[in-house]
Amino acid sequence: MNKYFFVISFVLVSLVGRGAYAQEVNENKIDDFYGQDQPKVKPAPLPEIRKADIMWSKRIWREIDFKQKINQKFFYPIHPRSDAKSFITTILDAVKEGELTAYDINNTDELIAPLSYNEIIGREEDTSYVTMRRTYPPYEEYDTVIISEFDPTRIMRLRIKEDWYFDKKRSQMLVRIEAMCPVIIKEIEGEEVTKPLFWFSYDEARPILANTYVFNPDNSAQRLSYDDVFIKRLFDSYIYKEQNTFDRRISQYALGVDALLEGQRIENSLIDFEQFLWAY
Repeated sequence: MNKYFFVISFVLVSLVGRGAYAQEVNENKIDDFYGQDQPKVKPAPLPEIRKADIMWSKRIWREIDFKQKINQKFFYPIHPRSDAKSFITTILDAVKEGELTAYDINNTDELIAPLSYNEIIGREEDTSYVTMRRTYPPYEEYDTVIISEFDPTRIMRLRIKEDWYFDKKRSQMLVRIEAMCPVIIKEIEGEEVTKPLFWFSYDEARPILANTYVFNPDNSAQRLSYDDVFIKRLFDSYIYKEQNTFDRRISQYALGVDALLEGQRIENSLIDFEQFLWAY
């Protein structure tokens, strides 16, 4: 009798144990071989700034093109995964959830008028009425409605507003990103036209960017966040405006190759300024 009781007890314990294990596995399902987790992290603190230590500064506007190979990390993956999202998906989700404030576009690129997620999407959705002709007899004309929905994959550029400054306490030329602006590329009458969507504060976005990971082509075990990409300057860009008396962009006084050369001249001037402060 005791023998049968022991066998039945062992079977019941085994079944309960397997059920609990199966439930645990289902609730914590992972698809990697060592269980990468994504703990919440705080952004790395930036250097403290004292007004008395800033002996020189200049504001620069630059643009990142996602089509460049080094910048493709901002565009992919197109479809969000559990371990990675594209940059614009990250930002739009944060605006939608109220974690990030979007600001309307203005002539001074200042963060003044807040925008809601619905306002951003609504501006990009378009309804047009067109007249078309049937391709079969009697070839009569008819009116139809074409609805253009917002397509986040058309956002292929990112504008950055940043301040370069020389800190005499550290004897360093440093940079501080102030704000960012996604840019969508739209096709109007057969031509591609760029349109800025909204500005947002980089400081406000840092906690979100620090917890969103991007693909690291060199080492999948060494994860990079979008905040790491900006802090370590792991992107390529070109300058389209510097702070000036007339508040004009480079494209307003230089075109084509001349505009690119002017942007490179401004870039080199930032490097030369720091170098010329020292005597060897």
